[in-house]
Amino acid sequence: MKGQMKKAAAFVMAFALCIGLGMDAGAVTIDEAEKKADQLEEEKQAAEEEKANLTAQLNQIISDMNETEKKLSEKEAEIEAAENELVQAKIDEDNQYQSMKKRIKFMYEGGNAQFLEILMESKSIGDLLNKAEYVSLLSAYDRDMLTEFQNTVKEVEEKEAALQEEYADLNELQDQLAAQQTEVQQLVNSKEAQIAEIQDEIQANSETLEKLKEEAEKAKRLREEQAKAAQAAQAAQSGSGVSAPASGGTVVSGSGYFTHPCPGMTYQSSYFGEVRSFDPTPHKGNDYAAPTGTPTYAAAAGTVIQAGWSNSAGNWVVINHGNGLVTKYMHHSSICVSSGQYVEKGQQIGYVGSTGQSTGPHLHFQVELNGVAVSPDSYM
Repeated sequence: MKGQMKKAAAFVMAFALCIGLGMDAGAVTIDEAEKKADQLEEEKQAAEEEKANLTAQLNQIISDMNETEKKLSEKEAEIEAAENELVQAKIDEDNQYQSMKKRIKFMYEGGNAQFLEILMESKSIGDLLNKAEYVSLLSAYDRDMLTEFQNTVKEVEEKEAALQEEYADLNELQDQLAAQQTEVQQLVNSKEAQIAEIQDEIQANSETLEKLKEEAEKAKRLREEQAKAAQAAQAAQSGSGVSAPASGGTVVSGSGYFTHPCPGMTYQSSYFGEVRSFDPTPHKGNDYAAPTGTPTYAAAAGTVIQAGWSNSAGNWVVINHGNGLVTKYMHHSSICVSSGQYVEKGQQIGYVGSTGQSTGPHLHFQVELNGVAVSPDSYM
């Protein structure tokens, strides 16, 4: 029996060692993965801030383009008005010229043949006006009106030219804004691609971290199995006569409502209500001293409420028996039940140890009724 337990313990230790080596070889650690996760989140936040700034720039450019487009529309309307104004000015000029010709014709028909010859030889209105020696033949009214209309045509032409130049400038500005819009949009697209890439890295790193945690949990369970096997082997080797039955076996002793939770004890080291030298508070349970690895059992049937670690109680188990009755089992070297599990009276729940705040291997057995500690002896 002892040889078999030694072999089992050695096998568990070797298996755990292999798992540990497999986890460490060429793999990132949980700490490294968590640091990378923080770094990736910072990079993602920075990229999102840059994207927000670029988007604000893009919105401003679009706003400027809309404003410029509005100015272009207004300038087109002004140019159209100037064109119509120029046409009208030229019509007025031509009308004045035609009136002058009628009057000149009337003068000719009145007998002034020389003036008609001058008119026919003139190449343009300006040529006619420049023949200073014949200006006197025109009435002062006709001369002044024609000059005024010509000046108006010139002014409107200059006005239209200025408007066309402003329109060209606005078109150039719109082209520049369009180029800026394209450039910034490309930057926004690039930043979105960067954010998506970082998010993919975050997802991959998260999956790696989750896998590492699962492997760490598996390794932890293997170490617990290793410790339990080693403790059982030690108990068997020490000649204490205590063997560790498989979890699920039942041991019921006595005729009370509770079976003894640690029938393999060597003596009771503390009693309920005892005031010890190192603790002024009355003791809330019974302490049963026993070698490490001695099996412990559920005092009565019930549901396991807690099965895990406590800094003070060490590896402990809490069972709810109903009707306000609860039992607590503390300082195990290891436990073999889990939270939520239903256990029968006398079913093994763990092995004696000295975990948590303990001065030596023992089982602290505590009974509570409606949340108040009572003497376990009343139920045994």
